[in-house]
Amino acid sequence: MNIWEVTLAFVVVVLMLVSLLSNVLVLICFLYSADIRKQVPGLFILNLTLCNLLMTVSSMPLTLAGIIYERQPGGDEVCHVVGFLETFLTTNSMLSMAALSIDRWIAVVFPLSYHSKMRYRDAALILSYTWLHSVSFPIVAASLSWVGFHHLYASCTLYNKRPEERTQFMIFTGVFHTLSFLLSLVVLCFTYLKVLKVARFHCKRIDVITMQTLVLLVDIHPSVRERCLEEQKRRRQRATKKISTFIGTFILCFAPYVITRLIELSSVVPISSHWGIISKCLAYSKVVSDPFVYSLLRHQYKKTWKDIINRILKRSSINSSALASEPPNRNILQLNE
Repeated sequence: MNIWEVTLAFVVVVLMLVSLLSNVLVLICFLYSADIRKQVPGLFILNLTLCNLLMTVSSMPLTLAGIIYERQPGGDEVCHVVGFLETFLTTNSMLSMAALSIDRWIAVVFPLSYHSKMRYRDAALILSYTWLHSVSFPIVAASLSWVGFHHLYASCTLYNKRPEERTQFMIFTGVFHTLSFLLSLVVLCFTYLKVLKVARFHCKRIDVITMQTLVLLVDIHPSVRERCLEEQKRRRQRATKKISTFIGTFILCFAPYVITRLIELSSVVPISSHWGIISKCLAYSKVVSDPFVYSLLRHQYKKTWKDIINRILKRSSINSSALASEPPNRNILQLNE
């Protein structure tokens, strides 16, 4: 192994560890908090978290082995199963992000009718569609033997070894990325830009009220006035930062890999194996960023973790205080037994 391969293997190991830890934390929060489980977006986040965990324990270890040994790890059956799962989980996670954006769009743009438009039954129907949509492509690929170990990405994924089926595989790959990556991106951009428009409208209304109040309060201290203006500025930037994060991480993580797959089919531009693995690692980095973007940095999840930690510390402090207050003669009796 050269320095590039060692570096890429180290990156994959770090991504695996961080992804496993962060997604397990999200799962613990979901199981611990009844409030999170009651909310409809919790179903989408649970589905996304399970997809990320399965990707972490199935596809990423084989990619690590492929980088280290520079060949297919395990037998063909294992590689076919992992390639099937990789295609299914990637599509499912993309559609889950699109479902979360639709939920936010309905909640912000139609707040009064949100509970009637987005119920548990509606969320279950959306998840059923994501599963059917996601599983259809790997079933077709597996039936046509288009799943295998791809040396360019050092992973088990969509791969055609027969030159006579090149045209059919190109059409399939184009349709697959159009109905997974491009469709999800269009939904994300449409819904979050609508959310941003509403958020800016509300910010303008609050800014007008704030400025009118500051004008009326002539005796207000300058520091208070300055803090109000700073909060006004942060309020305008908050929604933009969040939506830029949602859309930006999706494009940054998935677009290089998808574009590389499409360029690879043309056979016009030679692609370095190092870049192929880097683009694959960028796609894996979405598995790492999702828990922070959609869950762990939100107030409700922070509060849940504080409750869990406080409960653990309280229990340990109770046990230690009970042990300290234990009568000394009992300890002596235990030693004499």
